Amino acid sequence: MAKIKLTKGELKVQRDALAQYQRYLPTLQLKKQQLQMEILKQLAILEEKEHGLELKRKNMLGWIGLSGADPVVEINKLLIPGKISFGKRNVAGVDLPVFEKMDFTISEYDLFSTPFWVDAAIEQLKIFLAGIKELEIIKQGIQALRAELRVTSQRVNLFEKVKIPETIEVIRAIKIYIGDQMANAVGRSKIAKKKIENLAWEAMPA
Repeated sequence: MAKIKLTKGELKVQRDALAQYQRYLPTLQLKKQQLQMEILKQLAILEEKEHGLELKRKNMLGWIGLSGADPVVEINKLLIPGKISFGKRNVAGVDLPVFEKMDFTISEYDLFSTPFWVDAAIEQLKIFLAGIKELEIIKQGIQALRAELRVTSQRVNLFEKVKIPETIEVIRAIKIYIGDQMANAVGRSKIAKKKIENLAWEAMPA
Protein backbone atom coordinates (compact mmCIF):
# COMPACT_ATOMS: atom_id res chain seq x y z
CA MET A 1 0.00 0.00 0.00
CA ALA A 2 1.30 3.46 -0.91
CA LYS A 3 1.99 5.93 1.86
CA ILE A 4 -1.19 7.81 2.74
CA LYS A 5 -1.44 11.39 3.95
CA LEU A 6 -3.15 11.56 7.31
CA THR A 7 -5.23 14.62 6.52
CA LYS A 8 -8.90 15.55 6.25
CA GLY A 9 -8.45 16.04 2.51
CA GLU A 10 -7.11 12.51 2.16
CA LEU A 11 -9.95 11.21 4.30
CA LYS A 12 -12.46 12.62 1.81
CA VAL A 13 -10.52 11.10 -1.10
CA GLN A 14 -10.55 7.66 0.56
CA ARG A 15 -14.23 7.90 1.46
CA ASP A 16 -15.09 8.80 -2.13
CA ALA A 17 -12.96 5.88 -3.37
CA LEU A 18 -14.69 3.47 -0.97
CA ALA A 19 -18.11 4.66 -2.13
CA GLN A 20 -17.07 4.09 -5.74
CA TYR A 21 -15.76 0.59 -5.01
CA GLN A 22 -18.92 -0.36 -3.11
CA ARG A 23 -21.09 1.04 -5.91
CA TYR A 24 -19.15 -0.77 -8.66
CA LEU A 25 -18.78 -4.15 -6.91
CA PRO A 26 -22.44 -5.26 -7.24
CA THR A 27 -22.26 -4.57 -10.99
CA LEU A 28 -19.19 -6.78 -11.27
CA GLN A 29 -20.82 -9.50 -9.17
CA LEU A 30 -23.93 -9.41 -11.36
CA LYS A 31 -21.79 -9.63 -14.49
CA LYS A 32 -19.93 -12.61 -13.02
CA GLN A 33 -23.23 -14.39 -12.34
CA GLN A 34 -24.51 -13.66 -15.86
CA LEU A 35 -21.33 -15.04 -17.39
CA GLN A 36 -21.47 -18.18 -15.26
CA MET A 37 -25.11 -18.78 -16.20
CA GLU A 38 -24.45 -18.20 -19.89
CA ILE A 39 -21.48 -20.59 -19.87
CA LEU A 40 -23.66 -23.31 -18.34
CA LYS A 41 -26.36 -22.58 -20.93
CA GLN A 42 -23.90 -22.75 -23.82
CA LEU A 43 -22.35 -25.96 -22.50
CA ALA A 44 -25.82 -27.53 -22.40
CA ILE A 45 -26.49 -26.37 -25.96
CA LEU A 46 -23.10 -27.72 -27.04
CA GLU A 47 -23.81 -31.11 -25.50
CA GLU A 48 -27.22 -31.27 -27.19
CA LYS A 49 -25.75 -30.27 -30.57
CA GLU A 50 -22.92 -32.79 -30.24
CA HIS A 51 -25.42 -35.54 -29.47
CA GLY A 52 -27.52 -34.58 -32.49
CA LEU A 53 -24.47 -34.47 -34.72
CA GLU A 54 -23.40 -37.92 -33.54
CA LEU A 55 -26.82 -39.26 -34.53
CA LYS A 56 -26.43 -37.65 -37.95
CA ARG A 57 -22.97 -39.18 -38.29
CA LYS A 58 -24.33 -42.65 -37.54
CA ASN A 59 -27.15 -42.06 -40.00
CA MET A 60 -24.60 -41.10 -42.65
CA LEU A 61 -22.75 -44.40 -42.25
CA GLY A 62 -25.46 -45.94 -44.39
CA TRP A 63 -24.79 -43.50 -47.19
CA ILE A 64 -21.05 -44.04 -46.84
CA GLY A 65 -21.67 -47.77 -47.20
CA LEU A 66 -23.61 -47.19 -50.39
CA SER A 67 -20.87 -44.92 -51.67
CA GLY A 68 -18.27 -47.58 -50.96
CA ALA A 69 -20.31 -50.12 -52.88
CA ASP A 70 -20.41 -47.82 -55.91
CA PRO A 71 -16.90 -46.62 -56.79
CA VAL A 72 -18.34 -44.20 -59.38
CA VAL A 73 -19.84 -42.02 -56.61
CA GLU A 74 -17.63 -39.86 -54.35
CA ILE A 75 -20.05 -37.65 -52.44
CA ASN A 76 -17.39 -35.54 -50.73
CA LYS A 77 -16.14 -34.39 -54.13
CA LEU A 78 -19.61 -33.33 -55.21
CA LEU A 79 -20.08 -30.96 -52.25
CA ILE A 80 -17.88 -27.86 -51.84
CA PRO A 81 -18.29 -25.85 -48.58
CA GLY A 82 -18.63 -22.11 -49.13
CA LYS A 83 -19.45 -18.96 -47.17
CA ILE A 84 -20.41 -19.18 -43.49
CA SER A 85 -22.92 -16.63 -42.19
CA PHE A 86 -23.23 -15.78 -38.51
CA GLY A 87 -24.57 -12.97 -36.38
CA LYS A 88 -23.65 -11.67 -32.94
CA ARG A 89 -25.35 -11.65 -29.56
CA ASN A 90 -24.13 -9.59 -26.62
CA VAL A 91 -24.07 -11.24 -23.19
CA ALA A 92 -22.70 -9.25 -20.25
CA GLY A 93 -20.49 -7.21 -22.56
CA VAL A 94 -19.26 -10.20 -24.58
CA ASP A 95 -20.09 -10.45 -28.30
CA LEU A 96 -20.95 -14.08 -28.98
CA PRO A 97 -20.91 -15.37 -32.57
CA VAL A 98 -24.21 -17.02 -33.55
CA PHE A 99 -24.17 -19.52 -36.41
CA GLU A 100 -26.81 -18.84 -39.07
CA LYS A 101 -26.01 -20.91 -42.15
CA MET A 102 -23.30 -22.42 -44.33
CA ASP A 103 -23.44 -22.17 -48.10
CA PHE A 104 -22.39 -24.99 -50.40
CA THR A 105 -21.60 -25.39 -54.05
CA ILE A 106 -22.68 -28.68 -55.57
CA SER A 107 -20.65 -29.94 -58.51
CA GLU A 108 -22.66 -30.95 -61.54
CA TYR A 109 -23.36 -34.62 -61.94
CA ASP A 110 -25.42 -36.72 -64.32
CA LEU A 111 -28.80 -37.28 -62.73
CA PHE A 112 -29.49 -40.27 -64.97
CA SER A 113 -26.26 -42.15 -64.40
CA THR A 114 -25.94 -41.33 -60.70
CA PRO A 115 -27.69 -43.58 -58.14
CA PHE A 116 -30.99 -42.25 -56.75
CA TRP A 117 -29.70 -42.01 -53.18
CA VAL A 118 -26.97 -39.46 -53.99
CA ASP A 119 -29.30 -36.43 -53.73
CA ALA A 120 -30.40 -37.41 -50.23
CA ALA A 121 -26.82 -38.20 -49.21
CA ILE A 122 -25.67 -34.75 -50.34
CA GLU A 123 -28.39 -33.08 -48.23
CA GLN A 124 -27.39 -35.15 -45.21
CA LEU A 125 -23.74 -34.24 -45.70
CA LYS A 126 -24.63 -30.53 -45.95
CA ILE A 127 -26.46 -30.72 -42.61
CA PHE A 128 -23.57 -32.62 -41.04
CA LEU A 129 -20.86 -30.21 -42.21
CA ALA A 130 -22.92 -27.19 -41.17
CA GLY A 131 -23.39 -28.83 -37.77
CA ILE A 132 -19.63 -29.24 -37.35
CA LYS A 133 -19.10 -25.56 -38.10
CA GLU A 134 -21.87 -24.59 -35.68
CA LEU A 135 -20.15 -26.57 -32.93
CA GLU A 136 -16.89 -24.73 -33.63
CA ILE A 137 -18.64 -21.37 -33.31
CA ILE A 138 -20.37 -22.38 -30.06
CA LYS A 139 -17.00 -23.45 -28.64
CA GLN A 140 -15.48 -20.11 -29.67
CA GLY A 141 -18.27 -18.34 -27.79
CA ILE A 142 -17.68 -20.44 -24.68
CA GLN A 143 -13.97 -19.62 -24.79
CA ALA A 144 -14.77 -15.90 -25.03
CA LEU A 145 -17.18 -16.17 -22.08
CA ARG A 146 -14.64 -18.03 -19.97
CA ALA A 147 -11.94 -15.47 -20.75
CA GLU A 148 -14.26 -12.64 -19.70
CA LEU A 149 -15.28 -14.58 -16.59
CA ARG A 150 -11.63 -14.90 -15.54
CA VAL A 151 -11.08 -11.15 -15.88
CA THR A 152 -14.35 -10.32 -14.09
CA SER A 153 -13.62 -12.77 -11.25
CA GLN A 154 -10.18 -11.19 -10.79
CA ARG A 155 -11.78 -7.75 -10.54
CA VAL A 156 -14.39 -8.97 -8.06
CA ASN A 157 -11.64 -10.49 -5.90
CA LEU A 158 -9.57 -7.30 -6.21
CA PHE A 159 -12.46 -5.17 -4.94
CA GLU A 160 -13.69 -7.61 -2.28
CA LYS A 161 -10.35 -8.77 -0.86
CA VAL A 162 -7.99 -5.87 -1.55
CA LYS A 163 -9.38 -2.47 -2.48
CA ILE A 164 -12.36 -2.26 -0.12
CA PRO A 165 -10.58 -3.72 2.97
CA GLU A 166 -7.49 -1.55 2.35
CA THR A 167 -9.56 1.60 1.93
CA ILE A 168 -11.59 0.87 5.07
CA GLU A 169 -8.34 0.39 7.01
CA VAL A 170 -6.87 3.63 5.63
CA ILE A 171 -10.03 5.55 6.59
CA ARG A 172 -9.87 4.05 10.08
CA ALA A 173 -6.19 5.03 10.45
CA ILE A 174 -6.82 8.60 9.24
CA LYS A 175 -9.81 9.02 11.55
CA ILE A 176 -7.79 7.77 14.54
CA TYR A 177 -4.92 10.11 13.67
CA ILE A 178 -7.21 13.12 13.20
CA GLY A 179 -9.06 12.25 16.41
CA ASP A 180 -5.78 12.07 18.33
CA GLN A 181 -4.65 15.37 16.82
CA MET A 182 -7.91 17.04 17.83
CA ALA A 183 -7.67 15.60 21.35
CA ASN A 184 -4.08 16.83 21.63
CA ALA A 185 -5.10 20.24 20.33
CA VAL A 186 -7.87 20.46 22.93
CA GLY A 187 -5.41 19.40 25.64
CA ARG A 188 -2.85 21.98 24.53
CA SER A 189 -5.57 24.61 24.40
CA LYS A 190 -6.62 23.85 27.97
CA ILE A 191 -3.01 23.97 29.17
CA ALA A 192 -2.44 27.27 27.38
CA LYS A 193 -5.65 28.69 28.81
CA LYS A 194 -4.64 27.58 32.30
CA LYS A 195 -1.23 29.22 31.92
CA ILE A 196 -2.83 32.45 30.78
CA GLU A 197 -5.21 32.38 33.71
CA ASN A 198 -2.31 31.74 36.10
CA LEU A 199 -0.29 34.61 34.62
CA ALA A 200 -3.29 36.91 34.84
CA TRP A 201 -3.85 35.90 38.45
CA GLU A 202 -0.20 36.47 39.32
CA ALA A 203 -0.27 39.88 37.66
CA MET A 204 -3.16 41.07 39.81
CA PRO A 205 -2.14 43.46 42.60
CA ALA A 206 -2.03 41.99 46.03
